[in-house]
Amino acid sequence: MTPSPNPPVDRSPSQYVIGVDVGTGSARAGLFDLKGSMLSVAKRDIGLYREAGAVVEQSSTEIWDAVCASVRQAVTMAGVDPSAVIGIGFDATCSLVVAGEGGAPLAVGPSEDPARDIIVWMDHRAVEQAERINAMGHEVLRYVGGRISPEMETPKLLWLKEHRPETFANAWQFFDLADFLTWKSTGDLSRSTCTVTCKWTYLAHEGRWDPSYFREIGLGQLVDEEFARIGTSIVEPGTRLGHGLTAEAAHAMGLNPGTAVAAGMIDAHAGGIGTVGIGEKPAENFAYVFGTSSCTMTSTDKPVFVPGVWGPYYSAMVPGMWLNEGGQSAAGAAIDQLLAFHPASTEAKQMASDRGMSLPALMAEAACNRIERLSDVVALAAGLHVVPEFLGNRAPFADPHARAVIAGLGMERDFDSLVALYVAGLCGVGYGLRQILETQAQSGVTVERVVISGGAGASDLVRQVLADACGRPVVATRAEEPVLLGAAILGAVAAKAFGDMPTAMKALVAISKTYEPAGGAIAADHARRFRYFRSLQDCMRSA
Repeated sequence: MTPSPNPPVDRSPSQYVIGVDVGTGSARAGLFDLKGSMLSVAKRDIGLYREAGAVVEQSSTEIWDAVCASVRQAVTMAGVDPSAVIGIGFDATCSLVVAGEGGAPLAVGPSEDPARDIIVWMDHRAVEQAERINAMGHEVLRYVGGRISPEMETPKLLWLKEHRPETFANAWQFFDLADFLTWKSTGDLSRSTCTVTCKWTYLAHEGRWDPSYFREIGLGQLVDEEFARIGTSIVEPGTRLGHGLTAEAAHAMGLNPGTAVAAGMIDAHAGGIGTVGIGEKPAENFAYVFGTSSCTMTSTDKPVFVPGVWGPYYSAMVPGMWLNEGGQSAAGAAIDQLLAFHPASTEAKQMASDRGMSLPALMAEAACNRIERLSDVVALAAGLHVVPEFLGNRAPFADPHARAVIAGLGMERDFDSLVALYVAGLCGVGYGLRQILETQAQSGVTVERVVISGGAGASDLVRQVLADACGRPVVATRAEEPVLLGAAILGAVAAKAFGDMPTAMKALVAISKTYEPAGGAIAADHARRFRYFRSLQDCMRSA
């Protein structure tokens, strides 16, 4: 499936590429030159609709409008001629878009609002369907760590068929969000190996869907239709789609028709592309995307099966390599949730707002003001322990029923105790990362360094705590926005500015700073706290 490398064209300074990142709360566009420097970035917030029963929905119309507005603004801010933009790449959350004939939105939930046509990745309405699928034990589950997640798309499709049969029947296409965006841009219905392999059970190493899986779980209709609604053309990320931007999409974005559009990726995987190209052996790099959720990604030359860790997926991130993917369903969101419980959070949140910063950023600053060295911050959390699994355990247990544990709370209600809770929560995130690293190592996948991206992991304090908690160096790359860079790399490859993805990654990704894990007493303290973390986690999972 790996296409022949495209011959590179002349990369003059007057050529640019755009990366578009659609996260849970916003759409962003970054404009880059072909040395990897970001000239501008623009952002538009997007709405999130929550209902009882773990229902979380969005609007594809709103997201598309936000994408186009962000691209227009990024080009204007950079002051470049639209004709100098040679390529655009998209990444997005692995949310399910349900489109009627011609792309008309269809209601996916009890609101009956057709504008709410996206089941968001974090929506857990399909837990029962996921458990039923797992009980069947089909062979394809080997390639999702042994258990499918309600965050993935086939349980959600089964939920739609069972609970909203009219919507299921009227759907013209079921898209992963990144594939929806490339279709809107080009009219090309091709899906990315990244999206369908990681979230839809496509077997990229065999170049096929498994009909027996869909029939067994109750989605045989998709087989009868020869998979026309979920993808018959599957291409690798970075592949040029159609004839580039359509006239309509180009007008909406303020770009030229025909601008190269790349097959996209899941947002976390774009962060991987924008980070793991460092060093002589990228396979030694462990990509860690720390945002609303966290995602961990490890590339190997051969398939490695790790219980509770998704994959191995072929050509899902770096073409020609296998990917193991872990992480947690709530990471940055878990810190937000944790802080919200504290009596001092309302006042602190207002303080942060007055200063134009987020509450976690205020907590990190306050913690730094109380210590001499970053690694000393663990002392502020003495006696406090947090297992931050508010939305279940994505890896290594693949348990959507897992829940958070907070141990050691007293009667304190002041700002200092809020800071202590923040530090304990951050340590808990780091111990979840350590657990994934150890689980992979038991299956023979070892890494030398953790390469970080994502907004929740942007501060020096966060990076040092993660290094100390997981016992591996944490490396930050030169790119200020590595997820956007990853998406832009896709556009650069589609525009033939580079011959292939590895070449582009090596050229555009570089190390900025390394955070070495502390040794001595601090390392011993984290080892002790990690033992408590696992004990508390075991207690909760057996309750």
